[in-house]
Amino acid sequence: MMEFIDTIMRPQFIITLLAAVSAFATVLTIAIPIMSTDRMSQRMKVMATERDKMRAQRMAELATERPGASLRQAPKGYMQHIVDQLNLRKHFDSEEIRTKLKMAGLRGQAPLVTYMFFRIAMPIIVFCGALFYMFVMAKLAYPPIVKVFFALIAGFIGYYLPNVFIHNMVQKRQQAIKQAFPDSLDMLLICVQSGMSVEAAFGKVSKEVMATSLELAEELSLTTAELSYLQERRLAFENLGKRTGIPGVKAVATALIQAERYGTPVSQALRVMAKENRDIRMSEAEKKAAALPPKLTVPMILFFLPVLFVVILGPAAITLWGS
Repeated sequence: MMEFIDTIMRPQFIITLLAAVSAFATVLTIAIPIMSTDRMSQRMKVMATERDKMRAQRMAELATERPGASLRQAPKGYMQHIVDQLNLRKHFDSEEIRTKLKMAGLRGQAPLVTYMFFRIAMPIIVFCGALFYMFVMAKLAYPPIVKVFFALIAGFIGYYLPNVFIHNMVQKRQQAIKQAFPDSLDMLLICVQSGMSVEAAFGKVSKEVMATSLELAEELSLTTAELSYLQERRLAFENLGKRTGIPGVKAVATALIQAERYGTPVSQALRVMAKENRDIRMSEAEKKAAALPPKLTVPMILFFLPVLFVVILGPAAITLWGS
C-alpha cells in the first residue's frame, strides 16, 4: 500500500498523468466539434423541406379543384415566336401590365405572351372581319372608301379589346373576392385565437373558402406559400394586396405587417379589419339599393305605363268603338 502511495506521489507520475489528461482534453476539444452534428442547420433543412411540401400541397389542391388549369403555363410556340420576332416586349411588357394580369388571375409568361400577341392580332382580325361583313354579308350602299374607313375604325377599336377583356376579368375577380373576404377574415380570427400560426391559419381558411370563392382560396394559398419561403413575411402580405387590388385587402395586409412589426396582437387587427370590411360590403349593398329607383324609371315609362294605359283605357275604348 505504501509503495502504491509512493508511486502516486512521485513527480514523474504526476507529470505523466497531467500530460495524459491534457492530451485527452486536446483530442476532445478538436474531435467534439467535428463529430457533433449541426442541429440548427439540420432543423433549418427540415423546415425548408416542410415549406416546400406545404407549397406543393397548396398548388396541388388548386389544380385538383380546377382541373386542366395551373397557376403558370407555358406560352404557345407560335405566339412566342411572333412576339420574339416583332420584339413586342419592348413596347408592351411593363410592370403595370404584369400587375393587371395578376389581378385578373393570369400568372406566368403564357398570359403575358398571349396578351402581347392579341394586342397586335386583334386589330387585324377585327379589320378583316369588318371588311368581310360590309362587302360580302351586309352589302351596304356606301362607297368602297367609306366601307374601308369604317373597317379601319373597327380595327382601331380592336386594338383596345384585350385591355377591355382584362379589365372585365379584373372586375369579376375582385367582386368575387369582395363577397367572401369578410367571412374569411372571421375564420382567420378564429384560427389565430385558437393558437394557430398565421401560415397555418391562411392555409386552413383557403381550404374552407374554396367552395364559395375559388379566387380568394387561390390568393390565400399563394400567400401561405409565400409566407413559407420568402425571407420577409412583409413581402407576402404586400403581394396579396397587389395581386387583388382591393382596398380592403390592402388594408388588412398593412394591418398584419404593422402587427408583426410592432408586436401588437394579430387577432385584434383581424377583428377590426373584419368589421370594417363587413361595413364596406354593407355600404356597397345600400348604394346599389339606393340607385335602383332611378334605374327603374326608364323601364317603367317604356314598358309599365303603356300596359297600364291599355288596361285602364282599353274597355272604355272598346265601348266607344262598339257604340
